[in-house]
Amino acid sequence: MTTQANEASDQADQIKTTKGAITAPHHIGLHVGDLERSVDFYSSVLGFEEAFRWSPDAPYIRELLGDELVAIDAVILRLPNSNIVLELMEFTRSRPEPADARNAAAGTAHIGFAVTGLDELYAHLLERGVTSISEPVTPTIGPNKGGRVVYLLDPDGIRVELTQSSKWLYEFGEPAQEACC
Repeated sequence: MTTQANEASDQADQIKTTKGAITAPHHIGLHVGDLERSVDFYSSVLGFEEAFRWSPDAPYIRELLGDELVAIDAVILRLPNSNIVLELMEFTRSRPEPADARNAAAGTAHIGFAVTGLDELYAHLLERGVTSISEPVTPTIGPNKGGRVVYLLDPDGIRVELTQSSKWLYEFGEPAQEACC
């Protein structure tokens, strides 16, 4: 490990011992416009399994979200044989104006999944009517160099990244000093 990495690790250890620590991903929450449409996409198209549904109504929910009128319908989905959990939430009473995630506007996000056989999976997803930003590309620099990557759009325009790579993103380490493109 580099000196910089050792220092970062030491700082992380100090934070853990003095302030608590983030230990693992818990879930990915997506605010959707049509719950059933999104459940269909993430389960029927991407292979998640429904764990449970609920419509939480409690004072702590309104306090947590900062909205005294909030009402939520939610579905919890799990990717089989993993700890990856999606919480799909439709706000049924107060409906904020949707952000334009299709153009990667500030304040939006994307979710990324590791896959095998990206090109075959991509062809299958297109047959299912999934929209993509582009065809799969082969990164020429960075952590996914030599792999395959594509961005899809979910029914609300949220970008879903599928990555076929020999490395996990965290294994990349220090930025490479390569020329762009």
